[in-house]
Amino acid sequence: MLKIEHIGIAVKNINESNSLFSKLFNKEPYKTEKVESEGVSTSFFMVGESKIELLEATQPESAIAKFIEKKGEGIHHIAFEVDNIYEEMKRLQNEGFTLLNTEPKKGADNKLICFLHPKSANGVLIELCQEIKP
Repeated sequence: MLKIEHIGIAVKNINESNSLFSKLFNKEPYKTEKVESEGVSTSFFMVGESKIELLEATQPESAIAKFIEKKGEGIHHIAFEVDNIYEEMKRLQNEGFTLLNTEPKKGADNKLICFLHPKSANGVLIELCQEIKP
């Protein structure tokens, strides 16, 4: 793993949260995006070299909607950048981690993504991210 790529925060209303975090960080999000496959709207803020991703559910059955219903708004996941997501998925599975998807999916911010089940990572939802190269 190369670095923390971003921290994902589940929010009920992305517009209100963008306003709140814009005041907190003293800057606007650099990117907003809908990810239909995950049922979310996202926005990204740069804070130094770190990224914060806000996620709002666009579908009542999405993972973010279920998370907010169960736990309320808050930190949803920590994402780590990797060189080769396929190799890292295989390595982590061999180490005993449970993958939530068997193949990487296209995620927000031009990334291939895969999640590790929180039960195999001390209750933390871990996302692996690899930049999609042209």
